[in-house]
Amino acid sequence: MTTETPATSGCGCGCGTPSREQLLPDLSVPGARATASAGTGRHAIEQIRVPAGTFTMGDSSGDKNRADGETPRHEVAISTFDIDATTVTNDAFARFVEATGYVTEAESFGFSAVFHLALAAPEEDIMGPADGTPWWAGVKGADWRHPGGRLSDLDGLGDRPVVHISWNDAIAYCDWAGRRLPTEAEWEYAARGGIDGAKYPWGDQEVDEGGWRANIFQGEFPRRNTCEDGYLTTAPVRSFTPNGYGLWQMVGNVWEWCEDWFHPATYRRGATADKRTTVTDPVGPQDGQTRVMRGGSYLCHLSYCNRYRNSARSQNTPDSSMGNGGFRTVGRRDGRA
Repeated sequence: MTTETPATSGCGCGCGTPSREQLLPDLSVPGARATASAGTGRHAIEQIRVPAGTFTMGDSSGDKNRADGETPRHEVAISTFDIDATTVTNDAFARFVEATGYVTEAESFGFSAVFHLALAAPEEDIMGPADGTPWWAGVKGADWRHPGGRLSDLDGLGDRPVVHISWNDAIAYCDWAGRRLPTEAEWEYAARGGIDGAKYPWGDQEVDEGGWRANIFQGEFPRRNTCEDGYLTTAPVRSFTPNGYGLWQMVGNVWEWCEDWFHPATYRRGATADKRTTVTDPVGPQDGQTRVMRGGSYLCHLSYCNRYRNSARSQNTPDSSMGNGGFRTVGRRDGRA
């Protein structure tokens, strides 16, 4: 398996997505969009209570990507929290939009990033390939309702993860639902499902051992996907097997936004001289240019991008959206919904 992948996109890997600015360098800021009243919505995704505990955060497999800052490994204590059993679905996001009139950034900017095999758009809508990752294209009319472009729709996809959601969009949903995004540490602790030090949510067995365990790319990336796991793009959120906490698809399927700002030196900066010191509920850097994404997606490949591991980190700008990026939420720190 490849252990180093080139930082050629906003997410730092080929299956990640170029930032919005990479797709359209002369980008201007869109006008005001509809917003929602905080805490007024009904979040319908099943909740899982993750017990408090301590775990070793960071790469233990040797497959780390140096530029991502997956080391040094360090002890982290996490308080009890509630997390969505699945990523937010198209049906759940549609309820939010219907209740609020919210306009996503992909809709406001007028385009989003689509993988070339998932295109469903007239030629005039395709803005061209992204620099360095030609399998990604900016597509006019691509948004959460039209994941492949304006010739696509959500018919039969209500239980799939909502995609083409920017970090800012995810925060708007959280505000409406009285929720928040997980911190990077909470996400990794939850993904491990109680198996400390494991490479994947199910343990150390490879993703294709004894049948596919997650939705990633099969075949020859990026030209041919054999769809051995049954899916070209997203899978229903309750596909495969949940981890030890009952959480579905913490790796593969779609990248998941986290609350934290991204910096490759986050773990090094947080390390102390006494390696036995445990950090409690870390929240990441105070500022930055990009936000953390976790979990990999349906475009990760066994021989190319290995970021569908518990410890793998990625990032993109808060206004960027993509056909393989979504989110799940956690309960607010004040204990309310």
